[in-house]
Amino acid sequence: MFAIICGISLVLFIVIQWYSKSRKSKNSPPSPPKLPIIGNLHQLGKFPHRTFLSLAKKYGPVMQIHLGSVPCLLISSSEAARDVMRTHDHHFADRPQKNNYKILIYDCKDVSTAPYGDYWRQLRSISVLHLLSAKRVQSLRSVRAEEISLMMEKIKHSSSTSQPLNLSQLIASTVNDIVCRVALGRKYSGEEGKGFKKLFREFTNLLGMFIVGDYVPWLDWVTHVSGTYGRARRVAKRFDDLLEDVVEDHIKTHKQANHDLGEENHKDFVDVLLWIQRTEALGFPIDRIVIKALLLDMFIGGTGTTASLLDWEMSELIKNPHMMKKLKEEIKSVANGKTHIAEEDLVNMKYLKAVVKETLRLHPPSPLLIPRVNKEDTEFNGYHIKAGTQVIINIWAIARDPANWDSPEEFKPERFLDNTIDVKGNDFTLIPFGSGRRGCPGVVYALSVNEIMLANIVHQFDWEIPGGFETLDMAPSTGFLAHKNTPIIALATPTSN
Repeated sequence: MFAIICGISLVLFIVIQWYSKSRKSKNSPPSPPKLPIIGNLHQLGKFPHRTFLSLAKKYGPVMQIHLGSVPCLLISSSEAARDVMRTHDHHFADRPQKNNYKILIYDCKDVSTAPYGDYWRQLRSISVLHLLSAKRVQSLRSVRAEEISLMMEKIKHSSSTSQPLNLSQLIASTVNDIVCRVALGRKYSGEEGKGFKKLFREFTNLLGMFIVGDYVPWLDWVTHVSGTYGRARRVAKRFDDLLEDVVEDHIKTHKQANHDLGEENHKDFVDVLLWIQRTEALGFPIDRIVIKALLLDMFIGGTGTTASLLDWEMSELIKNPHMMKKLKEEIKSVANGKTHIAEEDLVNMKYLKAVVKETLRLHPPSPLLIPRVNKEDTEFNGYHIKAGTQVIINIWAIARDPANWDSPEEFKPERFLDNTIDVKGNDFTLIPFGSGRRGCPGVVYALSVNEIMLANIVHQFDWEIPGGFETLDMAPSTGFLAHKNTPIIALATPTSN
């Protein structure tokens, strides 16, 4: 018996020694000390992107932390971001399957959160070729023009009463109406509109909520007991019912009108998706869940981010009157006497595009890109990255890196006048929409809405903050999207041309 015990002990000793050497031989990224069970969760704070930048200054632009039991690779430099999203894009193309994503987004059946593979490729091809292509965005310009005209009328009415208006709220409402018409073929107004907007706010709040069970699985009962999962299921059911009704109405309308849903009848994204379903235009079938998941993507990616960007743009311009004046002069010159700016006018507005880029640099709508994850052990920048590691790219830190930007904390649109840096994922010093396989497919759409709204708001009205522009609060909110914490309450005066 003693010999057997000794033999087992010797085997265990050899195994443990081998495992230790094996672990030590694999070079892991630098990492701060962690606590048992929670890892580095206690260090996140209200603004994780700021915390991550502080840690990166100490441990380097490629470092590792542990959120509970989940290893996370933090990326804080443009060079490392390029390595993730270009050199090793295929290794880090998967998504973590988070509990609230599963509940709210059809078990991760959308483009943003679907696992990397054939299904995701099919969804992305639908988005890129049929929903968000330059041709499709161009075909919907009349919708944008109509809704912006209505917004201008509301501002004009407010101006005639000499009363300040909530510009942030009006921007958000207009963006929402544009997305509703583009995606669903209708918008929601009155009490119905209030209910829709409240539902979507609750949806996005739940989507960005921190779920402890994603990182410490045995504590997932806390989320159950708090009622968060129950709330998420109720909100998901209400949104699903809404989308189901919209799809059914489209089918019924086309049957009554005896339409064949041919390409000439595509008035909105529902029409496009029903046509793809009927004809299998891309060579693979899509079901009702796919249709609704893609429509949901349009709302998630097309509303909050665009409204937030416009909010920050107007805030920075109001805080910097000389920049507002410079932009107004450019727009006036291009407009050549016209009151309303059309989308074809935007091509010649270099300073406007510089303002947009600088706002995206200083105030990216989402400071951290949606995490990626590697399915297999990966060698990256000389480090061994274990399978299942979440990769978090801190685009907020990259866009404020003094190695890439002169006076990075200052709002200076002029920095973009003499260079070719774009925001579409080709220049890794500025990647507000991500890059590579998981880059946002809606960049063209987002910029088209943003630029035309900004041009008209600035061109048609002068803006004044009661109490002076110095009193405008520039604090960001917490959460998934970095909105301004307080809305812009401003007095509009028609510009004299």
